Amino acid sequence: MNSALQTINPVSFVGIGERHAGQRLDNFLMAQMNGVPKSRIYQMIRKGEVRINKKRAKVSSRLCLDDLVRIPPHQSKVAEFNDKPLNPKLEQTLKAAIVYEDDALLVINKPSGLAVHGGSGVSLGLIEALRRMYPKAKMLELVHRLDKETSGLVMVAKKRSMLIHCHECLRKGRISKQYLALVPGTWQGKSLIDAPLLKRETPNGDRRVSVHLEGKPSQTRVRVHTQFDTHTLLQLKPITGRTHQLRVHLAHCGQAIVGDDKYGSDPVNKGAKQGGLRRLFLHASDLTIPLPEQDEFLRLKADLPEECAAYCRTLRG
Repeated sequence: MNSALQTINPVSFVGIGERHAGQRLDNFLMAQMNGVPKSRIYQMIRKGEVRINKKRAKVSSRLCLDDLVRIPPHQSKVAEFNDKPLNPKLEQTLKAAIVYEDDALLVINKPSGLAVHGGSGVSLGLIEALRRMYPKAKMLELVHRLDKETSGLVMVAKKRSMLIHCHECLRKGRISKQYLALVPGTWQGKSLIDAPLLKRETPNGDRRVSVHLEGKPSQTRVRVHTQFDTHTLLQLKPITGRTHQLRVHLAHCGQAIVGDDKYGSDPVNKGAKQGGLRRLFLHASDLTIPLPEQDEFLRLKADLPEECAAYCRTLRG
């Protein structure tokens, strides 16, 4: 049985080295403040308790080399199992899921149900698991995120130069990401969903996103991949990268993704479970990445997971 010890941490100042340069502030703090609820960390940032170089910062602020981060006093957990080896089954699953690897970049086909970050002192996320698999790596940092329920391609930088390159490419829209999503019925929406998204946090720390005039500009391109009698498999290309963008955009169009417990339809989801689908049908299937200092692109693809492919077969009758 795993347990955790409580420890009181005084205010501290952490200098940013190569390992954490380019990382989002909230992700950095979640690793530094083990066991502190995400909602509390966000509250600390909003109230100005967390500072970068003595200045207030945003949750999404990117850390730079030699930045000095003020971490306020907090109570955290030190999990007793932190030094235990990675679960062999998970390690085997992740090794088999590696789609591409070189000395600077790792791309993995993340399974549904695995968070990219551990949410507390009693759980491991993808990045924590990978760091245990690569104990000699000087740096392993997520380039971007996928929801826990979403499967598919995730980029992990093994060098600071690659992290910076990928972030710059994402900002300029040079990295192309495509997803496959199943929705009920025949697609009735447009080929371009242009609807601003507003993110809010519930009292229990849960994130909720909705279409709102005061939200951030958000766009998603949509095309029909496969038409079934009762469902449509869509290919989605996000132009912007907002939290839960694809899920909320499709729900806004009246055709939420099958298996979406947060924004979807209970009758649709119940029917999917009866048909054997017990997950969100959203999969990051394609990545096109410009290679640094080259005129070439790295093009990667991850086929639909078997549970999604099997459900599609039932739709074909």
